[in-house]
Amino acid sequence: MLEGRTDAVPTEYDLIYLDPPYNTGNDFAYRDDFRGARGAGAAGRHATWVAYLRPRIEAGHRVLADTGALFVSIDDHEVAHLRLLLDEVYGEANFLAQVVVNLNPKGRQLGKGFATSHEYLLVYAKDAARCVLDASSPHTVVESDFPLEAPDGRRYRRLPLRNTNKRFNPLSTPTLHYALWGDPATGRVASEPFDGAVEVKPVFGDGTPAVWRWSRPRIDERPDDLECRIVRGARGERVDVYQRDWRHPVGGRRKKLPTIWLAEEVGSTDTAVAELKELVGHVFESPKPTGLLLRVLGTMPDDVRVLDYFAGSGTTGHAVALANAADGGRRTCLSVNSAEPTRAGSNAERGGHTTVSAVTRARLRAVAERVGGGFVTVELPPTHR
Repeated sequence: MLEGRTDAVPTEYDLIYLDPPYNTGNDFAYRDDFRGARGAGAAGRHATWVAYLRPRIEAGHRVLADTGALFVSIDDHEVAHLRLLLDEVYGEANFLAQVVVNLNPKGRQLGKGFATSHEYLLVYAKDAARCVLDASSPHTVVESDFPLEAPDGRRYRRLPLRNTNKRFNPLSTPTLHYALWGDPATGRVASEPFDGAVEVKPVFGDGTPAVWRWSRPRIDERPDDLECRIVRGARGERVDVYQRDWRHPVGGRRKKLPTIWLAEEVGSTDTAVAELKELVGHVFESPKPTGLLLRVLGTMPDDVRVLDYFAGSGTTGHAVALANAADGGRRTCLSVNSAEPTRAGSNAERGGHTTVSAVTRARLRAVAERVGGGFVTVELPPTHR
């Protein structure tokens, strides 16, 4: 424990995740209602919420590393206003994605209208050109994507060795337009003629000259990763060369993340409530599932410094501990909450947690005991609050 030591707090962070108040007007453990001036109506309510959030977003921008990224959860109440605020503070050019997160698969059944089943995750870079975020995951790779099997049992799929982008052609990249030699009977490919081989040049589907994606030296270095076969197209049969894209390449395989994240992949509000209940009781009505944060963490290196200054129930810190335990990473997380009183009569207040930060603290202590990784309490001076 480093109780009271502010020198333990980093001054720069690689990843910021925020789950701010959504301004729904609902009764949660914390304040979620920004009504604005009397008579101002919905416009005043939105303006008050933006005024509350703006200095906090600007403060996060100041401490985010130039290579870092910001993720913010929000729902339909304020997503439009938040998007404009983030465009202003971070710059439209640094917008990376607006992810739809399916946290309530059944949809909300109370009230009129549609059964809303989603929220959003807005993703911004501090500097898109320098950001180290990798929008892919090893967990989205599925076996069915690799339907073929080599004699040694390894699974793969075929990718055209020809560059399918017509911007790359013999005029723009002449060094990649050359002849290969292949035998469609055996599948063998080489950069020089051999017995039984036929000459193969890259062409587009319409027969116009194309280029390969690999250089000639790379062809010679990786013959096992290539395959020659006969293909049938609109212009009849021809011989072509394909890359064997292996299911388990050296270094592991990742797949680009879609912009819709399903509850079956990242968890739901129900699973999040169950996670929290197991540790400290049913004290929050709508926490985030650790699976959502694990996916976010998976887009960044395994030694990132994470900041969450709307820490709420402590899901981010919990997920960091789980991620480190799973892969041996060296991530750290600063979870920040003010000593905001919990709402009278809320589950948190009835459970003995007089402030929202008390919930955060109780959960992260329990996580440290069960998962490991350590837990430190740092009381920030007023200038940091």
